Amino acid sequence: MKVKVSIVEDDAQARKLLAGWINHAEEFQCVSEHPSAQHALHNLLRSEPDVVLMDINLGGMTGVECVRQVKPQLPDTQFIMLTVYEDADHIFEALQAGATGYLLKETQREELLTAIREVHNGGSPMTPNIARKLVRAFQRTPSSDNSLAELSSREREVLHLLAQGYLYKEIAATLNIRQPTVATYLRRIYEKLQVQSRSEAIARMAHMPIKSDAAKLMLKT
Repeated sequence: MKVKVSIVEDDAQARKLLAGWINHAEEFQCVSEHPSAQHALHNLLRSEPDVVLMDINLGGMTGVECVRQVKPQLPDTQFIMLTVYEDADHIFEALQAGATGYLLKETQREELLTAIREVHNGGSPMTPNIARKLVRAFQRTPSSDNSLAELSSREREVLHLLAQGYLYKEIAATLNIRQPTVATYLRRIYEKLQVQSRSEAIARMAHMPIKSDAAKLMLKT
């Protein structure tokens, strides 16, 4: 079955472009388009999408507020915010509202489709520089979380590379493991840290010491 995707975007041209990208990918189907948050609130539930691409800066009600209201009604639907904002406040607000991904609007077609696949498979895609900003923001706040001690050295490596914005395939190539193995490590990480998303896991590891030579090398680049 195809992954059902809905779009909430007030720019008609951008909405048409996104719908075209989705419908031209074999595994996806654009099941609905919404020009405003209000329109989405009244009609999104009928489509029962697996993934929603949500513009954060909609006219009237914002995309963040729309996610906050819709997410309880569609608990299994994943929301990816599309935005021009890179500041931590907007990122935190969107994630707290229930979003699972956060991408800049300049994201190219293949990156966007990869992000939809990732979020549908349980990940939390973020534009790399957004992930870095999130890490830096959390690093300003001391953490005394002892649950990090439960992570194995390989799980720490995976988490550090994930925090730098690397895709599953890039982590697999860096650590010389298979992509399904990366997904397995992430499931274990989420369970041990008792988190549900990439952003929550990154928050926990902000002060974790880096033990892997591979991770140290990647973090320097």
